[in-house]
Amino acid sequence: MENGWVIEKKGYNNNNNNNNNRVRYTHLTTRTTTNFSLFLLKPFFTGNSLMKRYGSSSIDRNNTMVETLKRYAVIRSQKVQDVMQIIDRALFVPHGTSPYVDTPLSIGYNATISAPHMHATCLELLHQNLQPGMRALDVGSGTGYLTACFALMVGPQGRAVGVEHIPELVDFSIKNIEKSAAAPLLKDGVLQINVGDGREGWPEYAPYDAIHVGAAAPEIPQPLIDQLKPGGRMVIPVGNIFQDLKVVDKNLDGSISVRSETSVRYVPLTSKDAQIRGSP
Repeated sequence: MENGWVIEKKGYNNNNNNNNNRVRYTHLTTRTTTNFSLFLLKPFFTGNSLMKRYGSSSIDRNNTMVETLKRYAVIRSQKVQDVMQIIDRALFVPHGTSPYVDTPLSIGYNATISAPHMHATCLELLHQNLQPGMRALDVGSGTGYLTACFALMVGPQGRAVGVEHIPELVDFSIKNIEKSAAAPLLKDGVLQINVGDGREGWPEYAPYDAIHVGAAAPEIPQPLIDQLKPGGRMVIPVGNIFQDLKVVDKNLDGSISVRSETSVRYVPLTSKDAQIRGSP
């Protein structure tokens, strides 16, 4: 951004030699027009604690956590506030950890549950695509927290699908959801968690109005672009050492617009074996 103007570049993904299958990309620089921009100045958004900076040691209840995120304009919509109040984060973190402190937490297998401000950020970016009756895909669903939020937002006429390649985390997430307000949706099949390679998406219920990816890919996986519905949106961290949270919109003509929301730090989106080994 220069002098308040957004710079736009257009190009093509040339991985496919068939020109008829080319996907047009529109890259937009990060746009920060609210008080939230104060927090985007931090070099690694996920790795630094927003609320710790403002006294998160006093946050001992889920509602207090949500109110704090709202106070600092991380939560801006009533819908996101409501779902984060209903789904108690404490039900989705390992025993003995501090659920409401704004920091990522290890959940084993070289995986983490993101900090509360990152969950709120992703929900805000996706909430228009999580209307009742819509379909959502959560790649790298981990403890099941965001998948449960998605399920409540799309409701009983929609569908929320989590994909996680660590079977033990799938079992853990299902147990967590069973203790939460999303339990009836799990029982009815509106919400499901599957064992699989999230880089391939979950074609069975595609196309999706919303796709969230909870780990950083070196580039945006083509299967996820293919499974995104025209008019849909995907939020995905992209990069290796340096990562950006990308917002991917599929236009009604099938073209793709991509912009960077902020710099982040996520664990890599990789194979099951590589994740367990702790290598990309």
